[in-house]
Amino acid sequence: MEIERKFTITRLPDNLTSYPCHIIEQAYLNTDPVVRIRRQDDSYYMTYKGKGLLAREEYNLPLNEASYYHLLEKADGNIISKKRYVIPIDHPQFDTTYMSLPGFSIDQISLSVELDIFEAPFAPLIIAEVEFPNKEMAESFLPLDWFSQDVTNDPAYHNSNLSTQEF
Repeated sequence: MEIERKFTITRLPDNLTSYPCHIIEQAYLNTDPVVRIRRQDDSYYMTYKGKGLLAREEYNLPLNEASYYHLLEKADGNIISKKRYVIPIDHPQFDTTYMSLPGFSIDQISLSVELDIFEAPFAPLIIAEVEFPNKEMAESFLPLDWFSQDVTNDPAYHNSNLSTQEF
């Protein structure tokens, strides 16, 4: 299961270039169900995603470079290019509902922000995504101070829907 929340942002974090960065290109063979191909740096994948906004099934299968480019020719809509910065969340905050659950230990929680800075034609779009091990944690997570609007439940911010936009 992929369990993630998405946010627009108010400002870029300090020292952005000090964090790991990946160059991503992805395209969609289908949007219902979602079948995506992705090049991330020098790795290639095909992904199937089930229905859902906050939580949904996700399966990744490795591809080789030749297979990726063969399938890229068959993709529909826009190819999405973006830089993804991976930023650890040093001290994630949660509402009291989650913190009071049996077995809760802040020391065992390791979360990070995947900050996607989109290239044309989607620039200046920037989305922050945070993935969680369970829905309760996701729903209780308190956004970082540089996050703006929670767009988790807005399908317009899903990359599969961005791929179908006309410019």
